[in-house]
Amino acid sequence: MSKAFTRETDADVDDDEDAGGLPALPQGARNYMTPAGHARLRTELLELLDVERPKVVEVVSWAAKNGDRSENGDYLYGKKRLREIDRRIRFLTKRLDIAEVVDPSAHHGHDQVFFGATVTYANRRGDERTITIKGIDETDNLAGEVSWVAPIARALLRARVGDEVSVATPGGVERLEVVEVRYPAPGTGGHDPHARPT
Repeated sequence: MSKAFTRETDADVDDDEDAGGLPALPQGARNYMTPAGHARLRTELLELLDVERPKVVEVVSWAAKNGDRSENGDYLYGKKRLREIDRRIRFLTKRLDIAEVVDPSAHHGHDQVFFGATVTYANRRGDERTITIKGIDETDNLAGEVSWVAPIARALLRARVGDEVSVATPGGVERLEVVEVRYPAPGTGGHDPHARPT
């Protein structure tokens, strides 16, 4: 059988939802995203298309001319990297195509929790924590950002300052009080300059 019609490895199977280790969107859900998150993903996509992919294609093309491809490290690595880039390009294209950009600054000055809010909440012991509710594709847990589909975000959405919400945790149901709600000021591109990491 010709090698042209066989898969090199099982790892070559496309799994677009696994690109970048990001979770899949819930069935029928919209892909909410802040303007800053949308711009970041679009920049990544353009960088892959215009810079990184052409460089890898050039290396693969050069390596293919050097003879036996089965023992050519540049060729093998280049082809693998090219598949990774193409998978990421497909993933980003799909996610950006269905993105619904929501500017959190539209709620500036409000005390109710909506997408894009930076929320400070306290548990019954008085321990406070601050999170920012963002899109699935743009969250950075180390910066105190959570996806709008996370249990804590779902519990907080629509709550107001002073409201108590319940969140199911591994240790049982926990009651949390909304202490503060902030949104970025209009004209800041969705960035909250006062956001505090947890």
